[in-house]
Amino acid sequence: MTTNNHNTLPTERIPATPPPPGWLRVSGSRIVTGAPAETEVLLRGVGVGGWLNMENFITGYPGTESQLRAALRASMGADACDAFFARFTEAFYADADAAYLASLGVNCVRLPVNYHHLLDLDAGLALLDRAVEISANRGLHVVLDLHAVPGGQNQHWHSDNPTHVAAFWDHAVLQDQVAGWWEAIAAHFAGNPAVAGYNLLNEPACPDGEVLAAYYGRLAAVVRAADPRHILFLDGNRYGTDFAAFAGLAESVGNVVFAAHDYALPGLVSPEDHGADDGAYPGSTRGEWFDRDVVEATFRRRTEFMRRTGTPVWIGEFGPIYTGDPTIDEQRYALAGDQLEIYGAAGASWSLWTYKDLGMQGLATVRADSPYARRISGVLAKKKRLGTDAWGGTDRHVRHVLEPLEKLVADEFGGFDPYPWGQRRWISRLIREILLAEPLVEEFGACFAGVSPAAAGELADSFAFGNCDRNERLAALVKEHAHG
Repeated sequence: MTTNNHNTLPTERIPATPPPPGWLRVSGSRIVTGAPAETEVLLRGVGVGGWLNMENFITGYPGTESQLRAALRASMGADACDAFFARFTEAFYADADAAYLASLGVNCVRLPVNYHHLLDLDAGLALLDRAVEISANRGLHVVLDLHAVPGGQNQHWHSDNPTHVAAFWDHAVLQDQVAGWWEAIAAHFAGNPAVAGYNLLNEPACPDGEVLAAYYGRLAAVVRAADPRHILFLDGNRYGTDFAAFAGLAESVGNVVFAAHDYALPGLVSPEDHGADDGAYPGSTRGEWFDRDVVEATFRRRTEFMRRTGTPVWIGEFGPIYTGDPTIDEQRYALAGDQLEIYGAAGASWSLWTYKDLGMQGLATVRADSPYARRISGVLAKKKRLGTDAWGGTDRHVRHVLEPLEKLVADEFGGFDPYPWGQRRWISRLIREILLAEPLVEEFGACFAGVSPAAAGELADSFAFGNCDRNERLAALVKEHAHG
């Protein structure tokens, strides 16, 4: 994948060790530290996606993390697969990564976690301990984010959901299991001030918002019984955009931050899908005009609930997708800069998505000539052609398949409006991201056939800080606004 403004990461730029992070809490509409005197803390951070919760666009595989792990184990064998993931876990986020983020002025990392790490609870807590310690040693708070739960709290790949149904909401036994994990996590970190708080579910998408609100209330009670001190971060329904059912939570759950996700449409669309000018910023995207005023109005709409309830504003995720086209990407840097200025003016905390990937959004990017990227280059090309990734993918080359289905469903089921995004997105999920992605997972696994345990570790080492490049343009934006 082509990237712009990337230089080799300099390992010598490691700042002096700062003091450890102090306790945070909510005071009215602010996050503060200190007692009795209060000092406001704006969390300015980055999500470390793709590590303890893997995502297809971040590390290059099709489908879901569970499918990836199964394919690699089948292809490489248990020993090589274990060696790969052991080194991947060490390499993706280590002291040099935390030091680099601290050098940009970032004061917080949001740490997405997949539930499968919690199946062996002691081992999972050890992983979280390492992440928190690495971050705290560089003065960074950590928001622990349960990004994927069994059954899927939403309908998409990033909750490790191989289907289009958020089955988590249909099974009490799964909800009980997650409540038990949060009780254990809260008890484990109850005395650790480096943990800013607990992001209980990433981007839930429950068709009945009252069900989600009731479950949040249950989780809050469980966590508070084990740990009354840490902040709770609650994402809005429908992928962090809908707070309509949360009024009771604002009244009943103290020390709480409601989290909105603020992706701007011009930063997400592929001009290949909609025309050369579509996605221009400022300009028109899918027939709608976008400029700074529109982006700010969207932010204010998405955060109206926080202002109305007098709670802090935290943008848990935002950030454009970069394409490798200098003209398009410069517009997307302008969009990201406008968003950061808007957040700063509003006194909002924020967490950029994401820290490290193959060149689509990351501050740090795996080199295209790395052993890992070279090995999967054929599958990356096929993924792009078939559009199997929702994030950053295009349906341009499969429109001849999708259009007849879209017409058939619209003609035969005109009133059908599947949650959360309607017919066209529902069809795309089923065809591109499931039907075409599943067989491509096997091809991805085949790329690693015959790899020895030693070679598997070397492949995973492609994700180490010293083996990555840096997006200097994006880093400069983060540094400017993190210090602002």
